[in-house]
Amino acid sequence: MFNVEIWPENWTAWSLFDALQTQWRVGAGGVVGLDYSVLADELRAREIPHEEHDRLRAEVRVMESAALQEIYAETEK
Repeated sequence: MFNVEIWPENWTAWSLFDALQTQWRVGAGGVVGLDYSVLADELRAREIPHEEHDRLRAEVRVMESAALQEIYAETEK
């Protein structure tokens, strides 16, 4: 476990990513990515304005990509 600093402008995207931590899709080859239907549900449940959805989806995708790189880097060791 480690501590990280989340800048205020990234907090909403981080909290969405964190809420999706149990929503990874897994195929025969391993982890594939996040279930984005759950992200849509989270955006609505948190009453985040629709105008922010595209930006937040993109920011979550950046974190998803970084997480996938780490997941597969761990399996290659």
